[in-house]
Amino acid sequence: MSNIPESKFTSSAVIMLAITESREEENELKAKFQAQNIKCAAVDFGGEFISSVSKIIEKAIVTSQKAGIISDSHNEEGAVAGAAREAVSQISQKAIGLNVGGKIAVARYGNHLSVCCYFGIGMLNLNEIAIGLGHRAI
Repeated sequence: MSNIPESKFTSSAVIMLAITESREEENELKAKFQAQNIKCAAVDFGGEFISSVSKIIEKAIVTSQKAGIISDSHNEEGAVAGAAREAVSQISQKAIGLNVGGKIAVARYGNHLSVCCYFGIGMLNLNEIAIGLGHRAI
C-alpha cells in the first residue's frame, strides 16, 4: 500500500469491485485485494428505490458478515449500516420514484470500511448511472 491513506485505499478498492462487469472479474479482483489484506465482498441488487433502501443497507450488512469482513458486533454492523446509508443518500436524488439495479460492494482494510453502490437508475432501457460511496472507521 505505499503512502496512500488507508481510507482512500479502501474506498478505491470498493469502487473497483462495485464496477466489475462479471463474476470472473469480481473474483479475480477479490483475490488481488486479499493478497493486499483487503477483505471485500459484493452482491447484486435490484428493485424500486424508495421501498428498497432498508433492503440495500441490510444486504450490505449480511454480505459483510458472510464474507468475514465484520463480526456480529453492533459497532461493526453499525459502521456498515452507516456507510451504506451514506452511499444510498448520495444517489437518492436521481433514484426517487424509479427502479435501481446494480451492485453493492463492501471493503475493509484495517479499521477502514467502505461501501459502494453502483446502480443503473430508471425504467425499461432509459437508465442513468450513479455511484454512491460511504466510509467509516471502526
